[in-house]
Amino acid sequence: MSASGVVNGVHTAKKQKTEPTTLHDEHSVVLVLDYGSQYTQLICRRIREIGVFSMMFPGDASMERIKSVNPKVIILSGGPNSVHVEDSPRVPNEFFSYCNENSIPVLGICYGMQLIVQMLGGTVGSGVVGGEYGRMPIIIQPTSCLYSFQDNSKPNVWMSHGDEATKLPDGFKVVARSEQGAVVAIEHPEHRIFGLQYHPEVMHTEQGTDTIRHFLLDIACLKADWTMAEVLETQLRLIEQQVGPDQHAICALSGGVDSTVAATLVHKVLGDRLHCVFVDHGLLRYKEGERVMGMFTQHLHLPVTLVDHSEAMLSKLKGVTDPEKKRKAIGAEFIEVFKNFAAKLESELGTKPAYLVQGTLYPDVIESCPPPGSGQKHSHTIKSHHNVGGLPKDLQFKLIEPFRELFKDEVGSAEPSLAFWQLIGSRAAENARPLCMWCKQMH
Repeated sequence: MSASGVVNGVHTAKKQKTEPTTLHDEHSVVLVLDYGSQYTQLICRRIREIGVFSMMFPGDASMERIKSVNPKVIILSGGPNSVHVEDSPRVPNEFFSYCNENSIPVLGICYGMQLIVQMLGGTVGSGVVGGEYGRMPIIIQPTSCLYSFQDNSKPNVWMSHGDEATKLPDGFKVVARSEQGAVVAIEHPEHRIFGLQYHPEVMHTEQGTDTIRHFLLDIACLKADWTMAEVLETQLRLIEQQVGPDQHAICALSGGVDSTVAATLVHKVLGDRLHCVFVDHGLLRYKEGERVMGMFTQHLHLPVTLVDHSEAMLSKLKGVTDPEKKRKAIGAEFIEVFKNFAAKLESELGTKPAYLVQGTLYPDVIESCPPPGSGQKHSHTIKSHHNVGGLPKDLQFKLIEPFRELFKDEVGSAEPSLAFWQLIGSRAAENARPLCMWCKQMH
């Protein structure tokens, strides 16, 4: 077993396993099943803030796929559907027996709670008073498992439901109601199944994050071991295992935090086998290209080539008004730049770079839903990011995306260097200052 260190300027990660691993191999997984709520991504984020790794699958994922990540906790998200409507999304029929047999705690939120009630023999119907929406107080039972930590017996929470549970399955008990009498929290402590009709993940809910923390750490007994230091060590090992000793990679640099940190990380492993390219697409701010190139070469010491592709990029956008079509056109054009750059490198090096490094984030994947291989179904596409939904089918590169499962602020915390953040921060401040319309300078 070799310790991590630096050999000839290249990082060597700890080799604890001979086979490639993923982040869910390294940590306890909280699996969030997505039923289309606008807050599902926020649920994942809150879980990670607590120090626990979370993943998101579509709500009707197969049992085989659910089992593949060996979840220690499963959370069923909210969503716009009604559980009593035919063909509404739901978990597989054997889901609850699997969770019971493997002692996996389950928490249903909003639609997720209604799904628990409906599938386990209870009844869900339209709200008597037309539903409950917005911030309102609820009355909790502080002696219950869910609320044993609460010091406020009447917290304000965020509601957004038209349906409600009218009859609970056997073994469940009501542990919170709204002032109008609707059931807003249920639990079956023996089977470790819990439900919240409101949204604990949003800031409008008092002690909402504390409720999630209590569920994960006290009820489910998970450890808060999700740290960026450990994540980076895992990613270094993955990159070292993925890329052969004589293989090269191209890195798509935008000048932003995500791709810059990704390039810095991959460069630790590949050294001069990483070839970064910064594309001038014709939409940069005044002299931004010069400032970004200076940051890369003079301060971060990354090997970067500037490619002026502005005329071609702008021609592809000419006359296009639909934002989705613009993103896909730009994505395809970026790939053409990378292919041409790879061909040029092949003539110089005698070998063609097989990998493309991108600073893709987890929200990029979620918002570009449904990109190939994502499996997302019940969330609508927010926008297709050019580095996900805009990628062509004939990519001709293998992707290295070390932050594909991370949120933006997690990537930000991955680079602790004060100098790095001074550079990024000064660039952000410059970009925020308007240019003089007369002299094209910032005053």
